[in-house]
Amino acid sequence: MRLAIMQPYLFPYIGYFQLINAVDKYILYDELTFIKDAWINRNRLLNKGQNKADYFTIPLESKSSNKKINQIKISDQFDWKRKFLNKVYLNYKRAPYFDEVYYFIETMISSEVDYISDFNKKSIIRICDFLDIDTLISTTESYFDSVENDIKEMEFKKGIDPIEYPIKVLRVLEFCKNESANEFYNSIGGKSLYSKETFRKNNIDLSFIKTDEIHYTQFGNPFVPSLSIIDVMMFNSKDEIQRLLDCYSLE
Repeated sequence: MRLAIMQPYLFPYIGYFQLINAVDKYILYDELTFIKDAWINRNRLLNKGQNKADYFTIPLESKSSNKKINQIKISDQFDWKRKFLNKVYLNYKRAPYFDEVYYFIETMISSEVDYISDFNKKSIIRICDFLDIDTLISTTESYFDSVENDIKEMEFKKGIDPIEYPIKVLRVLEFCKNESANEFYNSIGGKSLYSKETFRKNNIDLSFIKTDEIHYTQFGNPFVPSLSIIDVMMFNSKDEIQRLLDCYSLE
């Protein structure tokens, strides 16, 4: 069984969905420390007028590195929904799939959700449904708490090398064991953290997804890469996106 684990990001880029599409089960894990300026509450859209990437952000209450991702609430003091939808409308109103995608985004944005993690998880699942990605997506498992307790104890056990087995690696290995997964997939950015040899010692094959250089037409202007999945959906049909989901290599 192929397993992947990732934090629930806000309308992430297509490589995130390539990873979901490539595995049998995908765990959206939010019991981790919140990191400011990560991709939990921000991402990038196309600025049509200037033909460049433009950040959008969902405002949060009490952002703190002392809190877990699932403890961070969305601020209700800003009219962020209207501003976000206005940004989408102004930059994409002439995109070929605007009508369908804008309505889809509007329904997601209008849902009443208090926590950013819940908003992101629901959005990711709905986007997967929209794109016909049939991977099993899990947001909670009964073993989560016990794994977190176990790895804290394992850190202090004799014979556990903290360099080869940092807490992030221990967590993934324990998740794989609980899921009976013999393959673990990660984005290419995890190469600096995860070692194929370490996973092999634990009878798990480790693979990294490296997204190909993806190009598609954005109003006929020079292509602006690595934007939110929203940009991909605005300019590509579902069939075209299915093709793009397979545009990667395994390392």
